[in-house]
Amino acid sequence: LSDPDSPAVWVSWNDAKAFITALNSYTGLTFRLPSEAEWEYACRAGTTTAFYWGDDPTRTVGDAYCWWTSNTWNINERYAHVVGLKQSNEFGLYDMSGNVWEWCEDDWHTNYTGAPTDGSAWIGSPRGSLRMLRGGYWNFSGDHCRSAERNGANPSSTGQDSDVGFRLSR
Repeated sequence: LSDPDSPAVWVSWNDAKAFITALNSYTGLTFRLPSEAEWEYACRAGTTTAFYWGDDPTRTVGDAYCWWTSNTWNINERYAHVVGLKQSNEFGLYDMSGNVWEWCEDDWHTNYTGAPTDGSAWIGSPRGSLRMLRGGYWNFSGDHCRSAERNGANPSSTGQDSDVGFRLSR
């Protein structure tokens, strides 16, 4: 993807953290990966439905909001797409569901039992072996692009189908 509005892909959690360190040094600002709780709050944008655009039981309304199997794989556009071509959520954020998985700061946990209640990242001591990914990606069906979709991966993993990237927080 050569368009500057394309998401960064093939990015490991380690790569994202190294980029953030360099960016913070260069800009003098403080960027970071979002916590899983922050990511879901940003994705949902005040909704409580399966997707930020509603429950979408037929999994067709989402074509206007995200890149997923029905509007990528099924029409032979098997790649991450330029950000902002679909409708945003109510917070004005684009591509929170589908397009690419996004790294969060948190270690992977199978459920929320014991998670911080203040929205901070849930990090073990010592750190767990997997990190948190959120949002699904372009080769997932609608069920796997819900606002609550989550996955864990090795921090050195860059994905397999140009499917892993990240979003900055401040």
